[in-house]
Amino acid sequence: MKPKPDKDDAALFREATRDVKPLRRAQRVAGDAPKPRARTRFTRAEPLSMLTEALHGSPDEPELTAADPSAFARPGVSALTLRKLRRGQYRVQAQLDLHGLTQAEAKVRLREFLITALERDVRCVRIVHGKGLRSGATGPVLRQLVNRALRHSRQVLAFASARPVDGGTGALYVLLDAAA
Repeated sequence: MKPKPDKDDAALFREATRDVKPLRRAQRVAGDAPKPRARTRFTRAEPLSMLTEALHGSPDEPELTAADPSAFARPGVSALTLRKLRRGQYRVQAQLDLHGLTQAEAKVRLREFLITALERDVRCVRIVHGKGLRSGATGPVLRQLVNRALRHSRQVLAFASARPVDGGTGALYVLLDAAA
């Protein structure tokens, strides 16, 4: 609770500010045009080529098992942002389900999905790749593919395994950078 100023302080303040006049406010024109939307710095062909490269990956990436939670954040993405992503606190604006697809089909669908999401300025998506429990000795094939592709895509700021209600380790929340 703030203490009330005593009468002497109030009188002293009024005396000090007696000759002060309020600043004029700038007049706004009712027809001011809204700011133009930010434009992406790449053409449609550039994300296509970058995503194609990303889907091939490199051998130095860690292999995942069905139970390993996934998490990745680019440098500059805060720990708070990654924590909020893990907790599912961002609104998922689009979803892709890759269940039952071959690797080749999944690559094409993932590439098309990410390009479309970026064109529509979507910021958070969910990608369901499954846990790979029926993949046998090869492990979770689609999970590896998606993990590799997202790590190599400049437009992906961060991703994390979804909450159990949204697919757990069989799905990812992905935060996209529409300005990349």
